[in-house]
Amino acid sequence: MSLRLGDEAPNFKAQTTIGDIDFHEYIQDSWVVFFSHPSDYTPVCTTELGRTAKLKSEFDKRGVKAIALSVDPLKDHLAWIEDINETQDTTVNFPIIADEDKHVSELYDMIHPNASATVTVRSVFIIGPDKKIKLTLTYPASTGRNFDEILRVIDSLQLTADYSVATPADWKHGEDVIVVPAIKTEDIPAKFPKGFKEIKPYLRTTPQPNL
Repeated sequence: MSLRLGDEAPNFKAQTTIGDIDFHEYIQDSWVVFFSHPSDYTPVCTTELGRTAKLKSEFDKRGVKAIALSVDPLKDHLAWIEDINETQDTTVNFPIIADEDKHVSELYDMIHPNASATVTVRSVFIIGPDKKIKLTLTYPASTGRNFDEILRVIDSLQLTADYSVATPADWKHGEDVIVVPAIKTEDIPAKFPKGFKEIKPYLRTTPQPNL
């Protein structure tokens, strides 16, 4: 059964490159980006894991932990990390799950048989501190992920979790946001003292409230 937004992220125990973990204990009170890779020693995955490592400071300031998964064994993960560090000029600083029996992959519906019966697609799950799934993305094995978009989505998710706003198309941190329709126009000034613009009765914008 596929997982949907708002579902609790299934818990599991797994062997990783930093030791055995319980997933919910790993999350603690953090946000998490959990993503799968089709196979070790593949070129696209090598660039993705290197990019994730280089973004550690960006994840840290958002209170986000990264964790990856591949169905290859732990010894391959550990050896592959050396290649990633060398070729991407970085240091892998997050765990990679060794999911040899595909238990976690199947739990999170990461194997799509019509694409490949043996390897995972490029799944992305963003999970909140409440252990609920906030976003899912699925890329084919041939297409590397856009990590700028992942950071943009995290910014939006964290903002909209705390304020009655939504983010418009192509929104980036620092830009104006949309006041949700549930807020009456006459109530906007009290909730959003930075001011607002009414474009249509259902389309009201305000400066990003947490800046």
